[in-house]
Amino acid sequence: MILRTFGWSFGVTAIGLLAALLYGGPAGLLLVAVLAILEISLSFDNAVVNAKVLDRMSAFWQRIFLTVGIAIAVFGMRLVFPLLIVVITAGLGPIEAFDLALNDPDRYHHAMETAYPTIAAFGGMFLMMLFLNFVFDDHEHKWLAWLERPLARIGKLDQLPVVVAGGTLALIAGVWADDPGEVMIAGVLGMVTYILVNGLGELFSEAGGVEEDPEEPGEPGDAVAVKPANGGPSRLAMATGKAGFFLFLYLEVLDASFSFDGVIGAFAISTDPIVIALGLGIGAMYIRSLTVFLVRKGTLHEYVYLEHGAHWAIGALAVCMLIGIASHVPEWITGGLGAGLIIAAFISSVLRNRQEGEDTGDEPAGEDEPVRSASKV
Repeated sequence: MILRTFGWSFGVTAIGLLAALLYGGPAGLLLVAVLAILEISLSFDNAVVNAKVLDRMSAFWQRIFLTVGIAIAVFGMRLVFPLLIVVITAGLGPIEAFDLALNDPDRYHHAMETAYPTIAAFGGMFLMMLFLNFVFDDHEHKWLAWLERPLARIGKLDQLPVVVAGGTLALIAGVWADDPGEVMIAGVLGMVTYILVNGLGELFSEAGGVEEDPEEPGEPGDAVAVKPANGGPSRLAMATGKAGFFLFLYLEVLDASFSFDGVIGAFAISTDPIVIALGLGIGAMYIRSLTVFLVRKGTLHEYVYLEHGAHWAIGALAVCMLIGIASHVPEWITGGLGAGLIIAAFISSVLRNRQEGEDTGDEPAGEDEPVRSASKV
C-alpha cells in the first residue's frame, strides 16, 4: 500500500534530486532536499484538511485533484506564481521576470518580499476564515473541550466568523501595515474568496443530494475511490458535477493559501527559482500522497482529533502570516507550531482509542483488523 500510494512521490523525488544534482551540483542537491522537508513540515496540516474534503468527492473528482491538481500545485504555485508576483509588482514582462529570477536573484527576492504583506493578508484571512468556521461550529468530538465548548456556544451567533475575521483584519491593517488600504483590500478578497468557494461547494452538494454507497465504488486500482475501511459514515455524500468542481476549486485555493508562506520562506534557503520549484514541488507531491493515504486508511475517522489539530494548526499559520505583515516570523516557528499541534492531536486520539478499548473490552481502533481490511483496497 505504501508503494502504491507514495510511488509517484518516490519517482518524482528521484527525478527531482537528479535534476538538482545536474543543475546545481551537491550544493543544489542539498538545498532541494532541505526545501522539500520544509514544504512537508509546513503543509502537513494541509494534507489533513484536504483528506477531509477529498473524502466527500466522487472518484472522478478525486482523480482530477490528484492529476490536474498536482500540476497546478507544483508548476502553478511553486514556479509560475512567484514569477507572476514579480511581473505585477516590478512591472516586468513574464520573460523579463524569468530572466531576473535566473540572473539577479537578490532583486527577485526583494520583489517577493515587497509583495508579501498583500500575499499574507489574502492567504492569512482565507485560512483564518477556515479556522474560525471550524472552531465556532459544534462537533461531535471535542479535543480541547475546555476551549472548544464555549467557542461552539458563542458560535451560534450568526456570521461570527466574519465579524471576528473582519475585526482582526481592520486591527492589523490599521496598526501594523505600512499600506493599510492594500492590506485591507487583499484581506477582504481572501475572506470573500473563502465565503464564495466554500458556499458554492455546499450549495451544489445540497442540490445534488447524497449518493448511496455504490456497489462499484471506483475503477480497479483507483487510489482513493473506495470508502475507508476503518470507519466513517455508512452513507457517504460523494460530491459530483458542479459540487465536485467547487470542492476541487476550494482545495486548490486552500493549497495556494498554504503555499504562500512556503514559497516566501523558501527564499531564506535559496533565491534560485529552479531550486525552489524543485524542492517545493517534491514536497507538494508528498502532501498529495499523504492526503490519499489518510483517505484510504480512514485515518481521520480512526484518529478523531487529527482534524481538530489540523484546524488549530491552520489558525496558528494564519496568525503567523498576519503577524508577518509587520515582522518576519521564522519558518521553524510556523512549521513547529503546526507539527506540534498535529502530533499532540494524534497522541490524544491514540489515548482516546485505547481508553475506549479498555472500557468496552474490545481492541482499540486502528489495530490489526482495520489495517487488514484497508490493505485489500
